[in-house]
Amino acid sequence: MNGADILCDTLLDHGVDVCFANPGTSEMHFVAALDRKREMRCVLGLFEGVVTGAADGYARMADKPAATLLHLGPGLANGLANLHNARRARTPVVNVVGDHASWHLANDAPLTSDIESLARPMSHFVRRIEGPGDVAAATAEAWRAAVTLPGVATLILPGDAAWTDVTEPPARGRQARIAPLKVASQTIETVAMAARKVLARGGRVDVLVSQGGLREVGLAAAGRLGTIAGLRVLAPGSNPRMQRGQGRVTLPRIPYPIDMGMAMMRDTDLLVLAGATVPVGFFAYPGKSGKLLRDDAEVATLATAGDDVAAALADLASALGAGPGGAVVGPDQKPQGLPSGRLSAEVIGQVVGALLPENAIICDEAITASAAIHAGTVGAPPHDYIQLTGGAIGLGVPMAVGAAVACPDRKVVAVQADGSAMYTIQGLWTQARESLDVVTIIVSNRAYGILQHEMRGVGINNVGEMAGRMLSLDRPDIDFVGVAKGLGVDGGRAETAEDLADLLRRGLAGRGPFLIEAVV
Repeated sequence: MNGADILCDTLLDHGVDVCFANPGTSEMHFVAALDRKREMRCVLGLFEGVVTGAADGYARMADKPAATLLHLGPGLANGLANLHNARRARTPVVNVVGDHASWHLANDAPLTSDIESLARPMSHFVRRIEGPGDVAAATAEAWRAAVTLPGVATLILPGDAAWTDVTEPPARGRQARIAPLKVASQTIETVAMAARKVLARGGRVDVLVSQGGLREVGLAAAGRLGTIAGLRVLAPGSNPRMQRGQGRVTLPRIPYPIDMGMAMMRDTDLLVLAGATVPVGFFAYPGKSGKLLRDDAEVATLATAGDDVAAALADLASALGAGPGGAVVGPDQKPQGLPSGRLSAEVIGQVVGALLPENAIICDEAITASAAIHAGTVGAPPHDYIQLTGGAIGLGVPMAVGAAVACPDRKVVAVQADGSAMYTIQGLWTQARESLDVVTIIVSNRAYGILQHEMRGVGINNVGEMAGRMLSLDRPDIDFVGVAKGLGVDGGRAETAEDLADLLRRGLAGRGPFLIEAVV
């Protein structure tokens, strides 16, 4: 038994039984170990951004980390954008990066790099394995860091630590999951007192909910809080995972445009954070504050990402004397019929909302169309909604890969902007190879629509020919149906609501990946 065997065994003992990989020479002993560790499902991605994005999507839906396997510093660098998204989502990932054999580093071979420095900005935890005898302890430590922070834990595996035989393998034993931390009653009462004080003087209290607070139990507690006069419960604009649809409490989100966000928060006197962070603008804009809150607004932390946010919300509701429950999405909010005519973001949202099957998973990287997709699906049957959280585009296709691996019995509907799709379009090949049940809808406006919006946001209203070429995706138009077929995924093009409905019914009725290019 060598270090690679021990790495696989330790991951399995900690419940990590999926590895998304793009390996190279220094990882070949880990690859060989997979033939001896059949419990470990290894999924190949053709680009490291697919690997890291899939690990993010998987953990959001499986409620446990996957492992990655990346090749040296350059391979890690290729995957950093989606590790950034995972870090922002507080997604647990055990990120394994192979390195040269320890004694070869001094030779400064062409692929030698400072992996620690590359990993640290996108990781909450970085650890280099010191040798074959250190593999088990280091892997266990990385797993514990990933699930308790929660976040990205990067483990660096030198080649000689992987290939060297170990005469006395470490003892094995299954490890229990680590439960979220219970928020102390004193914290609950401190936040409740601050809220009572503001409400008593007629002020506004907002509770901003993320992480586990956006699951069904947490939303029910949020609904109770929402019955209190002067108290409003919100969600951030982008969320790692939200359970929505019929019979569930729905929360308004803080909008992306900074003027709209500032307007929403203008009257907030106390902001209570429940698994969330203080909201700020995505970018700085000339003449505008980067903060959404007033400078004189108070902030109180009820729970952080590693806490039991749902239980904390329930405890706060009881402390404030909230009633038994708030309004849930009812039958009158169910999408009524299908639209007709030319496609728009709103029409796409309405079609998806009308046809979405129960217990589906929506993966949203629709960017400028995201608000319309979110609005159109609020009254759909119960479903999970996962989003781009860190703003680094290229997550959508891989996120759908990971969600489908985690939940093979559920339909995944990925609504994807065309520009960001091209960052990690290779993920369609992984969907085909693994026969993943994903319907991808490409919102094809043949432009970087978000950048056109941002040009206006920073005060540039007259865009000339050269600048315009940087914001458009035409000349030539991308044939997404052709690209998909080349990667093994069937599909079709829709230009009307009727086309989209027909193709979406076809994709939902079948098994395996299917792509729709929705031209808007």
